[in-house]
Amino acid sequence: MKPFRKIVISDTSCLIALERIGLPDLLSQVFDQIMTTPEVAAEFGKPLPRGITIRPVVNKKLQLELETILDLGESSAIALAVETPDSYLLIDEYLGRRVAKQYDLDLTGTVGVLLYAKEEKVIPAVKPYLEQLRQTGFRMSQSLVLDVLKDAGEF
Repeated sequence: MKPFRKIVISDTSCLIALERIGLPDLLSQVFDQIMTTPEVAAEFGKPLPRGITIRPVVNKKLQLELETILDLGESSAIALAVETPDSYLLIDEYLGRRVAKQYDLDLTGTVGVLLYAKEEKVIPAVKPYLEQLRQTGFRMSQSLVLDVLKDAGEF
């Protein structure tokens, strides 16, 4: 996995998923600079985890175009990533990831964050958190789980 020495921009899904598995501050433990949009902060609905700054999207036209196919949080996060050079987008939803790839954005999701956190020795293992994610209703394919466990040396 690529090292995350870039600006990391989070969508709502990653924030919610990490909170549900008891790791709300994981992003600030592994990344130097984390940003999100006011729209994502509103969707999250509570104070943001430590170390996350809010930055509004400048290109509202792009955000509005994205809102025709994606929700407000995803649209704003992708628009912010497009206008932020050297950024890395955290997004889980399939359609949002497909759209982000059309803009040639570097991206990963909650599972990728867990794998990176293990590589950085911030968490001791990925497997228990993958199991907790599944228990919260987080959808991931069995092949993804097996690939991640293999990459983490836990398979």
